[in-house]
Amino acid sequence: MTTPTPTPHHRPGLRGAGSHLGGLRSFTGRWRVLHLTWMAFVLSFVVWFNFAPFAGTIGDQLGLSKAQLGTLALCNVALTVPARILVGMALDRFGPRRVYGTILIYAAIPCTVFAMSSSYPMLVASRLALGVVGAGFVVGIRMVSEWFPAKEVGLAEGVYGGWGNFGSAAAAFSLPIVAGIIGGDAGWRWSIGVTGLVAAAYGIVYLRSVADTPAGRSFDRPKRQGALEVTQPAAVWGLAGLTVPLTAVLGLIAWRVQQAGVISTGVLWGLLVAVAALTVVQLRQVFVVNRLARANAYEEDDRYPFRSVAILSVAYLCCFGSELAVVSMLPTFFADGWDLGPAMAGAIASAFAFMNLVARPAGGLLSDLLGSRRRTLLVLLVGLSAGYACMGLLGPAWPLPLAVVVTMACSFFVQSSEGAVYAIVPLVKRRVSGQIAGIAGAYGNVGAVCFLTVLLYVSPSTFFFVIAGAAVVGTVVCWWLPEPADAFAEDMDKPGPADELVLDDLPQPSLI
Repeated sequence: MTTPTPTPHHRPGLRGAGSHLGGLRSFTGRWRVLHLTWMAFVLSFVVWFNFAPFAGTIGDQLGLSKAQLGTLALCNVALTVPARILVGMALDRFGPRRVYGTILIYAAIPCTVFAMSSSYPMLVASRLALGVVGAGFVVGIRMVSEWFPAKEVGLAEGVYGGWGNFGSAAAAFSLPIVAGIIGGDAGWRWSIGVTGLVAAAYGIVYLRSVADTPAGRSFDRPKRQGALEVTQPAAVWGLAGLTVPLTAVLGLIAWRVQQAGVISTGVLWGLLVAVAALTVVQLRQVFVVNRLARANAYEEDDRYPFRSVAILSVAYLCCFGSELAVVSMLPTFFADGWDLGPAMAGAIASAFAFMNLVARPAGGLLSDLLGSRRRTLLVLLVGLSAGYACMGLLGPAWPLPLAVVVTMACSFFVQSSEGAVYAIVPLVKRRVSGQIAGIAGAYGNVGAVCFLTVLLYVSPSTFFFVIAGAAVVGTVVCWWLPEPADAFAEDMDKPGPADELVLDDLPQPSLI
């Protein structure tokens, strides 16, 4: 007798948590793929964040100004936004195994160039190139969703995202130790170079150790390439509107670099023209690729609600965008507000990021167990809004322990909301889930750039209130988020053969 597939309103209940969590101790089957994939994410983030621990040292040795160091930090994230879109397209076509392996192997090249740089232009070029590695997060989202049924995908994606995000913290505390062991002025160079070599070696391991899908399932690919495939006429215009901020943010980054005095006004205008041209090209792709949608040629059972993509992007802008922005300013916030030394202020700030290890999987697990993925996300976003509102009230009059508790509580809701977002992303439309993950992830970076730009002109308290207000808007928008079809299905679906115009299914890997 077969077990009926739960409907979107089925309530698995919290008593199912034990069966969900028990698999994490396993290193076989789908759990093995999950563990190998979050380790790939860790290494991609170690590479992406390997500049921050040595910013002061690099500035001193190469005679860089504060504005130049700030520009390097912006270069590190500048290309991550378009890269997440392109990586999403690539993985939907070629499969996550090949794309993740390629990104990790590629990481060795810009890491080596950066480690050997002796001029500012070389530093800028290599940091721009390293932004592509930061897009690796998108790949694992689809890999994990291919191996886990809908009823478990929230926890699996939460573990992947939360444990993988640990890579940024791992870079912060491990790379200076490696540099110290090596010693001398070249310590940072060897430390950064080694991260690229380790990532490349793991990329080879990953290629030989995983497959895109379990045995018996084919990898479902998009029917069209070049932009996200949508299935309704109105969705084409919606995608066009969603595309504009993803390129416009590059203009905002260029403006910030010009404000720092690193480039001239003439160069800024040249960059803005290039961004405008890129926007026009991408908008053209949206309409060309989706000519079938414009003609309303999709069957009803092949359509998906595009508003899910837009709403999830807004939600991720609020949660992950705010996390990136807040983590970068928390050390200064606590140091100035409570007269703390750099070590203590940095430890409190790092605790905000460390919460990812628990909070993001918790958000995914709650999404799996509480019977409505939409309602779970709504509740967590309300908590996020309240958390930032409370942080806006923080000040030197507050006891430091209480301020830390408020900060950690806010952090929990921020990162559990991220887990709840990506518990839904893979369920919107499987064959384009990589691109959907890329768009939502890119909006997280857009949010970070926008929030940090706001911080240039307001006090920290106002900054937190602005994020809280944005989260309220995001919560209201999420009220219209559709519950995914078969959101708690117990069995893996088995899509039909891949499109004949793309590559054949990948062979099963050998173990190493």
